[in-house]
Amino acid sequence: MEKNCGLTKILLFLITGILAFSCSNQDIIYIVTGNKASKVEILTANLFKKDLESVSGKSVSLITTDKPIPPKGTVFVIGTEETNDIIAGLVKSKDLIVTGKFPGARGGIWAKATLENGGQAIILAGSDVQGTQYAVFDYCKKILGVDPLEYWTGNLPDRNRPFDPYNFSNNIIAPPEIPILCYFENDVDELANLKHPWLEYDWESYTEMVNSLVRLKYNAIHLFDMLGRPEFFLRPVYEKIRPEYDIRLSYIDSLIDYAHDMGMKVHIDLSLGYKIKPMSQTKADCWSENKKEWIDAWQYYFEKTPIRKADIFSLRPRNQVWDWEYKSACGESKIEVFNEVYVELDKLINEYNPSAIKLATVYSDAMVMFNEGFNPPEDWIIEWSDDGWGGFAVLPETTKGYSFGTYMHAGFWKNHTIHDPYPEKIDSVMKLMVNKFQANRYWEINGQQFRPFLLNIEAFAEAAGNPEAFNGDLFYSEWTKRYFGEKASPFAINSMKKLHEAQFGKVGYVQNLWETGQILAYLGNVPIEQPGRPPVPYNFERFAPGLEHLSRRTELVKQAFDFAEQGEAFVKPESTFYYDYIVLPARLYLDLLTFENRITQMALLKKSFEETGDKEKLQEALSLLGDAKKDLDVVYRNSLEGDKNPKWAGWYDPVKRRPNNGFPQPEMMIVIEDNLNSLLK
Repeated sequence: MEKNCGLTKILLFLITGILAFSCSNQDIIYIVTGNKASKVEILTANLFKKDLESVSGKSVSLITTDKPIPPKGTVFVIGTEETNDIIAGLVKSKDLIVTGKFPGARGGIWAKATLENGGQAIILAGSDVQGTQYAVFDYCKKILGVDPLEYWTGNLPDRNRPFDPYNFSNNIIAPPEIPILCYFENDVDELANLKHPWLEYDWESYTEMVNSLVRLKYNAIHLFDMLGRPEFFLRPVYEKIRPEYDIRLSYIDSLIDYAHDMGMKVHIDLSLGYKIKPMSQTKADCWSENKKEWIDAWQYYFEKTPIRKADIFSLRPRNQVWDWEYKSACGESKIEVFNEVYVELDKLINEYNPSAIKLATVYSDAMVMFNEGFNPPEDWIIEWSDDGWGGFAVLPETTKGYSFGTYMHAGFWKNHTIHDPYPEKIDSVMKLMVNKFQANRYWEINGQQFRPFLLNIEAFAEAAGNPEAFNGDLFYSEWTKRYFGEKASPFAINSMKKLHEAQFGKVGYVQNLWETGQILAYLGNVPIEQPGRPPVPYNFERFAPGLEHLSRRTELVKQAFDFAEQGEAFVKPESTFYYDYIVLPARLYLDLLTFENRITQMALLKKSFEETGDKEKLQEALSLLGDAKKDLDVVYRNSLEGDKNPKWAGWYDPVKRRPNNGFPQPEMMIVIEDNLNSLLK
């Protein structure tokens, strides 16, 4: 009897265990990578695991093809025919069509398949490793509802959305039409100053930026500021931010490695002003007398620094220390100089990295040079630059048989604090560049400090997928509905369109800072400070041209702010992204313009006094000073309060922001008061 009872207990225990194992298996999700999976695929699998766990609330296990595939549970198989034996077997049996040629480089597929053990699986495969990434990350975005920019937007998957991983039809992920879409990290102060040490990306921000870029299908990154741009160690305003600035070659090496590990190519411009090995300005102004020093510096890059690991090299036919037009100090023809420079650099690149992609980045001055006889070696891609605002001041008369690409701005130094949203312009301009000039080999997008320019950055990525099919208005609608919902979407669009309209004449927030500084200098009778340049005398005529458009610009920004505030009523209270991305930029710009309008009134009164000698005008100007101080207090208060998302606390702090064109200082109000009172005597 006791034996039977014991046997019964054992059987019950075994049955319970089997049932529990079976149930637990059904709750487990498996991601199966190949034994030959690259580091890119492994990192992609880990990010996929994180997304699946976030959306499903279930445990996700990573296994490889040399382990038995469980017959129960949800199984994802990722990789290529070359790296994953399961995918290779399905291709061989003709149950799956995905090869190196189909869908093609950077293309992928989604499919449902039956495995050898009889279990069902979801196949996310690519013609190559990037095709695999795009298959996985498109699935995350479209089926799981994961925001590719989640880290930056705070936009989490909908918890009420049922987890149904099989809710899709077999699908082809078409290869992007633009083979290389490169992100340019340039003018990155706010992001680089998020954490100490300043002027250097913290690891989390950098890796999350790269992860988001890959999800958007950028497949190259141009490192620039992180190599130590000249401003960081030569200009006094930066010396105050980070005295004794220096770079760490080991950290640059890590930045390059992570980009490679995520499947990105690394682009380096071979200009000669970096802290990595700075050249003096005098040597940069005359090639013919300093040719050896230029070549020695490039050899140093290739032999002694992580720059040698880059996949793409570029050079601008401009000054090699500062980003301005080359003006020879020794009477050279700049066209002849750079025709020779590119031949010499071409030899070095071919010696040290013969498989590298080579780009001539042609700005407006060099566009004229190209039309007049500047000709780099024929295997260099001509990367035609916009004017900084998504348009072109000069266009090529002919492509001269070169492969063409283009360098565009998602953000620009005259609006780096406040975004300039223009998907409709991206639509029209990129179609022009592709259709008329075949600028389809390489697109480079300058996104500055990334976070304020998410809409334009993503719009360029969408356009690169299929330039002809991209529709700016449709993108606007889909993007805003995704983030803000149906009801808030039209208000967000109207606000951003007004903000774009307000930056007419290539004037943005930072240009208004410059105008404000000029007005304050005039009111205080003090020289105008210029970052990195000698002070210039104050006078009314310096800022007078900007006054003509100030009232119209202010009215447009006010409309942008009003639309933004109206839309906020339709956004979920727990969401911070609408305020941070739509309301706050318009608020900050309106704050600055309100202050500029006030001090402009004071400046006009001072000018009237100078013309008439009427001291009552000075009294009127002084009577406005109290309101001007209050306006400036508002500028500072809203800048320091900044975003609602605490992750970005301090982003707009004037102390940490990019110092080009300066920021109005409260102390100037005392200087102005003293000056106006002295004029009354």
